[in-house]
Amino acid sequence: MGQGDAGLITRDKTMANDTKTAEIPVDRNLGELSFQRIAQAFLGSGVASTMAIVMYRILNSIALTFATKPVTSDNTTVINLSAAVRTLVMGVFALGTGVFGIAAMGLMPSSSQMLFYRLTGKGKPASVSE
Repeated sequence: MGQGDAGLITRDKTMANDTKTAEIPVDRNLGELSFQRIAQAFLGSGVASTMAIVMYRILNSIALTFATKPVTSDNTTVINLSAAVRTLVMGVFALGTGVFGIAAMGLMPSSSQMLFYRLTGKGKPASVSE
C-alpha cells in the first residue's frame, strides 16, 4: 500500500470471471478505542464486580460460621492451629474480595472513558508508546 491509500483495505472479489476490487474504509487510528476493546473492558468490570460480590457474601458466611461454632478443645495446639486456619481462610477471601473490587472499580471508569473518547472523538487516551 502506498501513502495515499493508508486508510483503505483492498479486497479482490471474483464473480463469474469478473474481478472487482472493493475498497473498505478503515480508521486505523481507533485501534485502541475499538468497540471490541471497550466491550471487553465493560465485560471485565462486570465479571470482576460479580466476583467481588460473590466473594464478599462467602466471606460473610464463613465469618458467621466461624463465630457461631467455636473450637471446643482443651489442647492449646488444636486451638492455635484452628485459629491460624480460620485466619488464613478469612484472609484469602478478604484478599480476593479486595482484588476483584479494585479491578472492577478501575475497569469501569476506564471503559467509560474509552467509550466517551470513541463517541465524541475528543481527546486521545494515553498510550504506552508515547
